[in-house]
Amino acid sequence: QVQLVESGGGLVQAGGSLRVSCVASGDTFSSYAMGWFRQAPGKEREFVAGISWSGGHRYYADSVKGRFTISRDNAKNTVVLQMNSLKPEDTAVYYCAARRGSYSSGSFYPDYWGQGTQVTVSS
Repeated sequence: QVQLVESGGGLVQAGGSLRVSCVASGDTFSSYAMGWFRQAPGKEREFVAGISWSGGHRYYADSVKGRFTISRDNAKNTVVLQMNSLKPEDTAVYYCAARRGSYSSGSFYPDYWGQGTQVTVSS
């Protein structure tokens, strides 16, 4: 079992940058692919980005390609989402997710979720 704790959310102006992090505990971090999802008010939770256990495969939603970067540090049990050129439509609760095993396509089906961190982008 994996426990996921996000941090780094906050309020930023449009065009700015923000970095959210997720620390995992409870199991071997490198056994898991990691991902970020988000959920805006009144909308369904949606996939944002995913990364394989080695970092060799990374996938992004079309809405964030070129602006967001996912990375991981297996020595620190951490996955990070760097968000640049933020837009008001990026406002959402951002959730860290873990999926045991391989990940080599865009679809990401989590086994575990974090509690979420709020990101608000003002216009």
